[in-house]
Amino acid sequence: MKRLEYPVVVEPLPLEEGGGFLATVPDLPGCMSDGATPEEAIANIQDAIVAWIEAARDLGHAVPQPSRRAALAS
Repeated sequence: MKRLEYPVVVEPLPLEEGGGFLATVPDLPGCMSDGATPEEAIANIQDAIVAWIEAARDLGHAVPQPSRRAALAS
């Protein structure tokens, strides 16, 4: 499978929610992961992207192409 590069938004999680960082993929609704550091969240989101795409294909849904926007919240 060709690797697709999707923009990822990384933002800190509140301490009340355990802290760490949340990574989301705006182009893929509901695709998210987290990690103790921004780097860990980004590494983890790669697996979530693959799983999201596989599930969409299994269900016969279209997989959106990556947008050109890039974002990083800290």
